Amino acid sequence: MTTPRNRLDLEPDTVERDLIKLVLTVVELLRQLMERQALRRFDSGGLTEEQEERIGLTLMLLEDRMTELRDRYGLRPEDLNLDLGPLGPLLPRE
Repeated sequence: MTTPRNRLDLEPDTVERDLIKLVLTVVELLRQLMERQALRRFDSGGLTEEQEERIGLTLMLLEDRMTELRDRYGLRPEDLNLDLGPLGPLLPRE
């Protein structure tokens, strides 16, 4: 029986990479939600320039760290998009 590419396949020799993949998937989901919320706040005009700047910088730094960690563990962005079976993928496809 083969396992679909985007499902977690836990093996004793890859447990660290699999754990990182799971953690990064959760962080990526939260990052995307925070980004959407920030865009809504930007569009509503309820932020000062300083707040917009700080949020933008924070989101950029988080994306950079995510890229560094994916690269360190040989993961691609699409590797973090878990297949939820009948529900479809966890993250929206870009």
